Amino acid sequence: MTTLTWGNAALVSPATAEAFGLKTGRMVRLSYGGRQVEMAVYVLPGQAPGSVTVELGYGRWAAGLVGGSQAKGVEPVGVDVYRLRGSHGLFFDSGLQLEPTGRRHPLAATQDHHRIDAVGAEARQRRAGWLVREGTWEQYRRDPAFAQREEHHGEPSQLWALPQEPGHRWAMAVDLSACIGCGACLVACQAENNVPVVGKEQVLRGREMHWIRLDRCFRGDPQAPTVAFQPVMCQQCENAPCEQVCPVAATLHSREGLNDMVYNRCIGTRYCANNCPYKVRRFNFFNYHRDLDGPSGELLKMVYNPEVTVRSRGVMEKCTYCVQRIQAAKIEAKNRAQTVADGQIRTACQEACPTGAIVFGDLSDATSRVSRLHAAERAYAILAELNVRPRTWYLARIRNPHPGLEAIPE
Repeated sequence: MTTLTWGNAALVSPATAEAFGLKTGRMVRLSYGGRQVEMAVYVLPGQAPGSVTVELGYGRWAAGLVGGSQAKGVEPVGVDVYRLRGSHGLFFDSGLQLEPTGRRHPLAATQDHHRIDAVGAEARQRRAGWLVREGTWEQYRRDPAFAQREEHHGEPSQLWALPQEPGHRWAMAVDLSACIGCGACLVACQAENNVPVVGKEQVLRGREMHWIRLDRCFRGDPQAPTVAFQPVMCQQCENAPCEQVCPVAATLHSREGLNDMVYNRCIGTRYCANNCPYKVRRFNFFNYHRDLDGPSGELLKMVYNPEVTVRSRGVMEKCTYCVQRIQAAKIEAKNRAQTVADGQIRTACQEACPTGAIVFGDLSDATSRVSRLHAAERAYAILAELNVRPRTWYLARIRNPHPGLEAIPE
């Protein structure tokens, strides 16, 4: 919910933050039972007014070079709030005192990245309903194709004819009704594709390397909002704007519709990232895998997926639809004199999703599951008005709240 990537924070409601004059990142002193800790607050819609939520398990001093080590002089990650915990109230209790300290502490959260400036942030907030589309069950019954009517734009014109190659046309569909925002797809993608961990300092600079960005959107009353999640990866555009600005053809279109990266050609201009409307490209500002070059690197190399290239400094990277799995399945099918069956290829994010929200397949197969989902009434493409023709489509979220619960007053 918070999109915090490093450390913990004291979660407070917008009403509590307003009463104490707090904003996200402001330090407070929490006192309870004669014990106290100081930590930054995070203003989270939906948190109960007058309450504070803290997360245990942080602030360790014997967790190694990453988690924190007092013996080696490594600062801990986050704040140890076990000091506030008592035997008579292990998980919740009353009597906590909150006092602003006037100091600030930066929190490494990714939700507000890629917005450029305040104008961009306001525009993105205004367009949130177009990007993450949702409706009630009653609305869906009245108009099953409501998601396709959320945004109106004319038929886009094309300056040149897009090539229509025979063969596979890989695509993805994401059901927002099924997505619970757990982040399993991010972790699976990171492990499968050798995505580096960059640390708190680089996340604060907006340099996280996750190929999937998990956006979350609040709607309604800040004290009792509804929330929706949307995983955003490279959309594999058929009319990709990133391909048109790369001076060395390091990003180009495959015959099967994939927006491929040729790492050895990339010279790091970052024109592609600037031209990507979805902001899903990641740049290696540092050589995060330099430890692999030393003698001890032979053992460390066993951690990584040998089927995926390890990128170096100055190279752009992004989601590839797990092209290594696609090629492996094609080779296996060819050796058996068969065609690639629907469901035979499963991307890492799809495989890890506990609710089955992500579906991958071939649009050339009209009977494939992804083809049926793309043709569904709830299906829509984000930023379709830009005429980039993404291969990743989303299915609008359908809410079915209980009428009795909806009518309960605050």
